[in-house]
Amino acid sequence: MSSEFIGHTSNREGSDIVPATGPIIDKAYIRSHVQAAEAAGIDRLLIGQFAQWPDNNQIAAFVFGQTQRLGALLAHRPGLMAPTLGARQLATLDQFSEGRLWVHIITGGSDSDQARDGDFEDHDTRYARTDEYLSVLKKTWESDEPFDHEGHFYRFKGAFSQVKPYQKPRIPISFGGSSDAAIAVAGKHADIYALWGEPLDGAKETIAKVRAAAIANGRSASDVRFTLAFRTVVAETEHAAWAKAGDILEKVKSQIARSAGGNGEKLPSNVGSVRLREAAKRGKVLDKRLWTEVADASGAGGNSTALVGTPEQVADAILDYYDAGVSNFLVRGFYPTEDTVTYGRDVVPLVKAGIAEREARKVAAE
Repeated sequence: MSSEFIGHTSNREGSDIVPATGPIIDKAYIRSHVQAAEAAGIDRLLIGQFAQWPDNNQIAAFVFGQTQRLGALLAHRPGLMAPTLGARQLATLDQFSEGRLWVHIITGGSDSDQARDGDFEDHDTRYARTDEYLSVLKKTWESDEPFDHEGHFYRFKGAFSQVKPYQKPRIPISFGGSSDAAIAVAGKHADIYALWGEPLDGAKETIAKVRAAAIANGRSASDVRFTLAFRTVVAETEHAAWAKAGDILEKVKSQIARSAGGNGEKLPSNVGSVRLREAAKRGKVLDKRLWTEVADASGAGGNSTALVGTPEQVADAILDYYDAGVSNFLVRGFYPTEDTVTYGRDVVPLVKAGIAEREARKVAAE
């Protein structure tokens, strides 16, 4: 099971504890950050999408131009454009980057943010639309002839794209969403399913649901890979790591008191956020070292749980998720560049070594 180690970039520096500074599009920061991530061994970077942010397609194009091998995990919201147009945009990016693109489908975690771009559909309707959107998207990438489509949300006659993805048969589709409606769509379309940093029992539960949904759609359970999104707080000693975590928590509380967060909700209503808040009620630290206090303080508006400890301890905890079926590991930094570099330089090699050891044991046992 191949693995990727994923970081995050945005249009300028900023995080839960680092106030956003600089121009809205800070080319110098983006260049420095993505080149540092690439040098540290990170495989690709998540580039998010929000209604008030700059166009993330253009950010991805800039990232590709500043790096040699670094990939992008590009957030993409169905419903904001026709799937035929989305297919052409993504295929064009994939061609210019020579296959460095994954698309991450976000149906909409916040009603208020969707409304900013004129989308007032309810939760389940949005997922039904995403289902149809992805069907057309994939057909546009794969069809050698013009085609017609008559659906509930979209109607096309003679749809066709001259540009096809560089990757064959198409760009990998990553998918986010934890509700029953989301998992049903993921089972049909997702190549990679992304979940936030839940405790191991919650992660295993979600993985089983997605695999069952894939089988229900005539696919194999192995057709879907899994990405875990979390944070890391790493230091030379465990004591120093927890001291750092305490400082981060105080800064998070101060920052949250001043702003509403990226989705525009003080207490996000999406199922993924609710699951993280429920996990936080079970304890401040779960499993070996899954720290939940930031999720509790912030309302869990994103990947807000963290693994805290030395590089060896954090790598060991990550490998527990690998054993549970997760193959890709996404970290968003409290200190964006510093944490990304620490993750890629100090933690990732240990995880790779642990994975290699596990795979060697499997081969020897066969």
